Amino acid sequence: MPIITTNAIVLSSLKFGDSSLIVKCFTQQDGVKSYLVRGILKAKKGGLKVAYFQPLTQLKLVANHNIKSTLNSIKEIQVLQPYQTIYQDIVKQSITFFLSEVVSNVIQEEETNSALYDFLESSFHWLDSHEKISNFHLVFLVKLTSFLGFYPDISDSNKKGFHLLEGFFTDETYDKNVISENVFFLFKKLLNVNFENSDQLSFSKFERQQVLQVLISYYKLHIDSFRNPKSLDVLEAVFR
Repeated sequence: MPIITTNAIVLSSLKFGDSSLIVKCFTQQDGVKSYLVRGILKAKKGGLKVAYFQPLTQLKLVANHNIKSTLNSIKEIQVLQPYQTIYQDIVKQSITFFLSEVVSNVIQEEETNSALYDFLESSFHWLDSHEKISNFHLVFLVKLTSFLGFYPDISDSNKKGFHLLEGFFTDETYDKNVISENVFFLFKKLLNVNFENSDQLSFSKFERQQVLQVLISYYKLHIDSFRNPKSLDVLEAVFR
């Protein structure tokens, strides 16, 4: 088994047996990898800590990547630039759980994708270091589509609707996959912002939920395996 040193972002962890975890990570070097961390739930002081494997934690790993098995093992671990606010703020926690589910759902490849890794790394550090984050998850979902291959074609943005399946603007608003009127304008606003000015989007709580549902529908139409994140209801409750 080759020993790999790589940065990694935790996507999920699942209890295995009485004392172990299966941890799914997006690694900088080899894409998505899962690790069996034995005895972590009964670990003594000085060993590995469960807190290392909270969603979206950024790690440096020395690991065995087993080409004959879907489960790998960790030899050494270090938390990189620990988050200061994400796990203390209830809104940020809710966003974190939601986005970790989304990213875990849409990224499956065991291959290097440096651009995507850099995007995730910088995005989560931005979330950790800023206070006005109520629209962060919406902007993140839009930006993520550019790495997944279905970023909206904005060349005809003066038209009256947006075709969620085809991914472009259109005047043919009768199609069931076309959004128009108010929810269309909410969606259109998202295409012109970044994290730094996302707080300028004057969405009401109801409008934020509307556009989130549009984005989830957009993902479902372009990723066959995409399903509603379990944390969606919690996220929506936090913003009420």
